[in-house]
Formats: sequence, structure tokens, C-alpha cells
Amino acid sequence: MTNAEPRSIITLRRAEDTDLEAVLQLNEISVPAVNSVDLEQMRWFAANAAYFSVATHNEQFAGFLIGMRPGTSYASPNYRWFCEKYDDFGYIDRIAIAASARRLGLATRLYRDFEASLPPCVGVLTCEVNVVPPNESSMRFHEDYGFRTVGTQILDDGRKEVALMARERSA
Repeated sequence: MTNAEPRSIITLRRAEDTDLEAVLQLNEISVPAVNSVDLEQMRWFAANAAYFSVATHNEQFAGFLIGMRPGTSYASPNYRWFCEKYDDFGYIDRIAIAASARRLGLATRLYRDFEASLPPCVGVLTCEVNVVPPNESSMRFHEDYGFRTVGTQILDDGRKEVALMARERSA
């Protein structure tokens, strides 16, 4: 008898109301890589985001991605920056992966799924990555995924700086 590793099953699906508590908890654990929000804001994302999906690993909640398109009333200064610079885009507002599910390719799967959900005419993906405080693993991920810095913003009275990043989509 051999000790075979259990099969790893990853599933992506649209977030449901029953997911929001787990999403919020992971979001708050992930601060400062993502901004803190409350349950009301998560409900707003569920109702207004172009893309709000969760990832499960072996049927356990493992992460999420929230993606926006232009034209919402979202007040994020980073989202607004992209609205001013681009006519159309897919904006990755936030992504978080549970520590127990990292290095399984979940972030890449979520990014690809978000990108696949966009109409072909959307020419660019956008996001921001913290420079202060530094989020070096996120910067490496985004650079490896083909993002480049197209601007910066200083936020929170100088306590935070972000690299505003974009990745051209192939036709």
C-alpha cells in the first residue's frame, strides 16, 4: 500500500451572501496588503462588482478576488485614478489567498478567470500594489504576470504609497 497524496481540487465560483463573512475575515487578516472594509462594503461589492468570485481548495474557502469595471460609484482613489486614465479596463480591486492555500496557483487562476470574464474589447487589466508599506511578493507576482507600473499615488496622509499597474491584454 502506498501513501498517495490526496487529490487537490480547486473550484472558482461567484461569491454568495453566505461567503461574505469568510471573505471579510480573510480581507481583514490580509491588511495592509488590502484595505480594511466592513460587512456593508462587502455587500456593496457583492451587488456592484463586475466580478466577485471565491476560490475553494478541497471544498474549503481559500481566497477571493473582486474586480471592477468603469462606471460604478466606487470611491476608491486608485479606481478613480484608472477611470481618469483609461476609457475601459478591468480593475482588480482586491485579492486575498488564505495562508493555508498559498503556492497552489489560486491567484493566477482567479486573475485568469477575471480576465476571461471581460469582453474582448477591454484592452487592459489594472491594479495597485503597495510600495509603502512594501508588498514585495505581490509586486513580484504582478511583474511576473506582465503588469508594469504606470503611476503612483500617496495615500493616508503619506503613510501609504501604491504603484498603479497595468497589463495590456492580447487581442
